[in-house]
Amino acid sequence: MKNRLEELRKARGIRQEELADALGVSRQTIGSLENGRYNPSILLAFKLARYFNRQIEDIFIYEEESI
Repeated sequence: MKNRLEELRKARGIRQEELADALGVSRQTIGSLENGRYNPSILLAFKLARYFNRQIEDIFIYEEESI
């Protein structure tokens, strides 16, 4: 799953640490999300959407795997 997290965070002018503190997660979690190494829990996805005042689908882009 791709995401626009880094783009949105940088547009706000905040560091990974600041976003992590606001959401109650580690900076490593934010870094892993931005690099696509980690998919968020549904709770974290909702928190991110609320923080950026966006829909989850505006942040996370689901791409189906070809069969």
